[in-house]
Order: sequence, then C-alpha cells, then structure tokens
Amino acid sequence: MENARDKIQEWAQQVQEHQTAGWDSLPEIYLYMDQVITYMERQLNLFGRDEESVLLTPSMINNYVKDRVLPRPDKKKYGREHLAMLTIISLLKQVLSIQDISAVLNSGSGEDFQKEIYESFRVAQQEELASVCERVNTAVEHGEEDLLWLACALAIEASARRIVAERILSEISRSKAESEDK
Repeated sequence: MENARDKIQEWAQQVQEHQTAGWDSLPEIYLYMDQVITYMERQLNLFGRDEESVLLTPSMINNYVKDRVLPRPDKKKYGREHLAMLTIISLLKQVLSIQDISAVLNSGSGEDFQKEIYESFRVAQQEELASVCERVNTAVEHGEEDLLWLACALAIEASARRIVAERILSEISRSKAESEDK
C-alpha cells in the first residue's frame, strides 16, 4: 500500500516531467465543446487538488465567453487561442479573480499577443513548478512533518503573491480608467 509520501513524490515527479503544450503544439483544427473538455482534461489533469478535481466544465467555458474573458467561438468551434486562454484561466482562477484574469488576457489583441502571453505563462509556470517540486522532494525525504510545514509555507507564499498580484492589477486598472476619463 502506497503511503502519502510516496504518492506525493510520484505526483511531483509527474509534474516535473509534464510539458504543457506549447502554442505550436496546440491543435490547429477547431474543436467542439466536448472535444475541448477532453483536450483540456488531459492538459490540466495534474493540477487539481486530487484525481477527481474538475478544473473546467462546459458551463464555465460558456460563462467565460458570456463575461468576455474568452472570445466567442466560431460557429460553436474553439481554436488554438481558446485552448491557450482556457489553460491560463483554469490555472489562474485558483489565485486571481476572473475579472483580474480578464484584465490580463484582454490587455492586448491579436494572435501574436495571445501567443506571447500563453508562452510566457507556460514557461513561467514550468519554472515555478520545477522549483516547488524540488522543495517537495526534499521535504518528502525528511518526512511527513516537513511536508506539512512545506504546505504551510507554500500557502503563505501563495497568499503573499496573490496580494501583490491583485494590488498591481488594481493599480494598473485604476491608472487606465483615470487616463480614459481625461
């Protein structure tokens, strides 16, 4: 029977080996909603709280479109840009509000912008996950108590980083609104 430390170590190894699809590796063909969900489940399966976690549903996608966080699909078909933005939304919504994510995703336009923001996100995420997984592996070697302390430390770091990210986004949004009013 596998213990928690073994499962955590195995998960950390999978995360370190995982490669979120690069822009050029995202499907070039348009996908219907059920195909999008299947594709995204494969993209995101390691990033949920556990194996049963659902990070994206059809109603979530519809709400993102309705709230203009995600561009409207073309005849109910979703393209590469949708998949890229859904990846970012699904992983950032655990930390930022949908309004803040929308502000970031909609701060520019065009395929070049979408590609740049997606690739920047993907690379930064991979680097951060590699760093965190190294810390996890070290804690696993020392025991469950070290894992608990690491979980607390990571939560504190996440909270601090969320606070800073929200302040930055708030100030930029306020500054833009003031500029538009003049």
